[in-house]
Amino acid sequence: MKPETIEAIYEDGGFRPVAPADLNLAEGQKVRLVVEPIREPDELLALAAQVYEGLTGEEIDAIEQHAERREDFFSDRKSA
Repeated sequence: MKPETIEAIYEDGGFRPVAPADLNLAEGQKVRLVVEPIREPDELLALAAQVYEGLTGEEIDAIEQHAERREDFFSDRKSA
């Protein structure tokens, strides 16, 4: 069986799938769960808003100018 990704909610000490999932598992079969919280869009926007927190307008302008010159991002990497 190939790995499957499903969304679930943790409640009462267990995981409940958000939608029905056809996982072809035998009753009592052991599986490995990798728990990765799903961030809500509002949380992501709040994180993005913190990027420039505490910086001056001049510092923000310098960062944005550098970001526009994307070729500078990986200038130390060798071409594959």
